[in-house]
Amino acid sequence: MSGKGKQTLRLDKILSHMGVGTRSELKKMVKQGRIHVDGKAVKDSGVQVNPEVNVIEADGQRIAYREMIYLMLHKPPGVVSATEDNRDKTVLDLLRKEDRVFNPFPVGRLDKDTEGLLILTNDGPLAHDLLSPRKHVPKTYEARVLGNVDEADVQRFKAGVQLDDGYETLPAELTILGQEETEEGTISSISLIIHEGKFHQVKRMFQAVGKRVVYLKRVAMGELELASDLAIGSYRELTADELSLLRK
Repeated sequence: MSGKGKQTLRLDKILSHMGVGTRSELKKMVKQGRIHVDGKAVKDSGVQVNPEVNVIEADGQRIAYREMIYLMLHKPPGVVSATEDNRDKTVLDLLRKEDRVFNPFPVGRLDKDTEGLLILTNDGPLAHDLLSPRKHVPKTYEARVLGNVDEADVQRFKAGVQLDDGYETLPAELTILGQEETEEGTISSISLIIHEGKFHQVKRMFQAVGKRVVYLKRVAMGELELASDLAIGSYRELTADELSLLRK
């Protein structure tokens, strides 16, 4: 029953990791004959099995074991990028129970009022690589900015902007997409690629040139783009191709 090789794990560890039940609940399920390995009811919830070789079933449903989870979320405004918060709804509250059992966490943060691409995973090394200041993973945003964003701003962003705390940003790529006149004044639609992730960075960069961001959306992280068909507030697992883009 244990399969070959060193990849064996306790059955109850596998099933609890996959959200089937707690250790004590799994013991009861085993006693009731509800857990099967390779078609046979098991008698011990602590038996060693190889999840890559053995067929594990709970209540007739096959359990496909895995360690890691990689999710793409279209974060809505009004939700905080955190695993828990006493006042506000968090991005984890948007996940189904079967995905929360993996204990995923958001890779970096999007401001509460910002929407767009947010990766959630339990892969610590990947998250570290994506967030490491040394890696300079580019992040692409689209924004609506109150004020006339012009070529002078493009050049200032290209040179690096000094924020309110004296920090000098890395060169950023600002593209003007269009402008419209409103009752509030000129609204400029822009795209911006930055290579770091300081607190409220995009908003503070525009503040430094005398303008105000009124809408902000992250559309890409590295070469991974937010899926165009992913509705605000919804999420899905990354495809193998998307995951490879993220690992680049």
